[in-house]
Amino acid sequence: MTSDFDTFFMKMALREAEKAAADGEVPTGCVIVEPAPLAGGRDGEFDPDPVTARILARAHNQPEMLCDATAHAEMLALTAAASAKGAWRLSGTRLYVTKEPCPMCAGAIILARVPTVVWGGADPKRGGGTVFNIFGHPGINHHPEIVTGVMEKESLAILRDFFRRRREGLAE
Repeated sequence: MTSDFDTFFMKMALREAEKAAADGEVPTGCVIVEPAPLAGGRDGEFDPDPVTARILARAHNQPEMLCDATAHAEMLALTAAASAKGAWRLSGTRLYVTKEPCPMCAGAIILARVPTVVWGGADPKRGGGTVFNIFGHPGINHHPEIVTGVMEKESLAILRDFFRRRREGLAE
């Protein structure tokens, strides 16, 4: 079941994806937040009110603009979140991304120790989780909780529309 908390931040990630589409980039958006701990809660429990969370980073795809194949929304957001937090280990965070992370981004998410990854639409060709099982690989030392399908229809619609427009010559 999708929480209001997750929906709130996925909407924010979708706004980032819209920025990418407007720039002619593949429309993927990412937001990384640090939820407020739940008063009196157990370790890992957080306040379900999204306004109490600290937004560490927002980013969207920019490989074309930056001429950098690694400028995926997740990579840019991980760098910004580490800077905001003052640590490369992003413990206590939740990463929201509109499209399932690719293998490169999945690897970086693991290295950054992000505890929870929430995505909208799966990537049946290059999904770091569903196709390559990077998040669940037994040889890694960090296995984030994965939450899938949050605002899936909206996340996939923005991708379909972008590529339809590109095929029709309406987008660069």
